[in-house]
Amino acid sequence: MDLKIGLEMCKISGEYIEIVASKMESYINEIILFNSAYNLTNTSDHDELVVRHILDSIAGFSEIKKIVDKKLSGGAGNVLIGDIGSGGGLPGVPLAAAFLPYENVKINLVERMSKRCAFLENCAAICGLKNVEVICSEVEKIPAQTYDVITFRAFRPLDEKMAKTLLRIVKDDGVLCAYKAKIENIKEEMSCIKNLVPEYEIKTLNVPGMSESERNLVLIYKK
Repeated sequence: MDLKIGLEMCKISGEYIEIVASKMESYINEIILFNSAYNLTNTSDHDELVVRHILDSIAGFSEIKKIVDKKLSGGAGNVLIGDIGSGGGLPGVPLAAAFLPYENVKINLVERMSKRCAFLENCAAICGLKNVEVICSEVEKIPAQTYDVITFRAFRPLDEKMAKTLLRIVKDDGVLCAYKAKIENIKEEMSCIKNLVPEYEIKTLNVPGMSESERNLVLIYKK
């Protein structure tokens, strides 16, 4: 899958496709360079990184953008997104590139491992992501009501302990955006935390180059 075609399919604005693609190629190069030392992703193959990590992350952009636009139109001066358990920066780094035109949207990459934080700092600098701040911390130590929106791909499954932690650090009327796979697994997972999350939405993600794989974005609203 060609990265630029994939970005267009993910509804990245035409004038920004070249910019985002250039930044993501730089990011991919950094992953390939440091993956064996830092265990960032499950592959170092360029084409797999494009589809299964970059485009998979950006596939959620249009849904997250709707949430951001609603908050901004509702009077929020700024929107702070927290990418929790960011690891190698997924989905946070690709989303940060996609949100660069939004001057009032900032992204925190929250990661507890210091060597991965150093990698993320380096990526943010190399990719020119001025909307990114790396937070080297355990998620449990993040202050309450910090984020307007939270994203994550890493937690499997979303258990009661982590759900409580995430709901604590997201603001009232905030949204948790969980990148997940099969709907049947999502429903089973969410049934285990229904006392904390009685309602949620599932948005289908059409990831370019991954038509054989089921991908979804679970939206959990904090009331």
